[in-house]
Amino acid sequence: MASRPADPLDLSQQLCFAIYSAAHALNRAYKPLLEALNLTYPQYLVMLVLWETDDQTVGRIGDRLLLDSSTLTPLLKRLEAAGYVRRERDRADERQVRIRLTASGRSLKDRARGIPLAIAGAAGRTAAELQRLKADILALRDTLNAAGAAA
Repeated sequence: MASRPADPLDLSQQLCFAIYSAAHALNRAYKPLLEALNLTYPQYLVMLVLWETDDQTVGRIGDRLLLDSSTLTPLLKRLEAAGYVRRERDRADERQVRIRLTASGRSLKDRARGIPLAIAGAAGRTAAELQRLKADILALRDTLNAAGAAA
C-alpha cells in the first residue's frame, strides 16, 4: 500500500514552525542563565554587541541586531537603569545617541562567559554541528532577505 504524500499545509511540514518553536526552546534555555545576570535575551544581544566594541551609536547597534531604534531605545533605557550602560548625546552630532558600557557592564562580561558553553551543552550537539547549523540558518536568512528586497 503506497503512502500518501504529506499535505504541504500540515503544521509538521512547515519550516517556519520548526524555526519558530526552536527559537522558543532556545529562549527558554537562555532564560535562567540570563536571569542570573538581570538580563533579558534582547538585552543580552545588546551587551554582546557592546562587549565586542564599546561606545557605539544606537543606529550602529540596531544595524548589528537588525532592530530599529524604536525597538532598541526601551532596551537601552532598561540597561541604563540597571547600571550596565550610559546613553549620551554625541558631541559631534547631537542627533546621535552613543551607548557606552559602565564598569558594571564591562564586568558583567566575565559573568556571562559560561553562557555559550551552557547553551551548547543544552543543545546536545558538537561545536562543529552547531557552527554548520548556524551557517545554514544565516544563509537561509540572507536568501529570504534578498528575496524580500527583490519583491
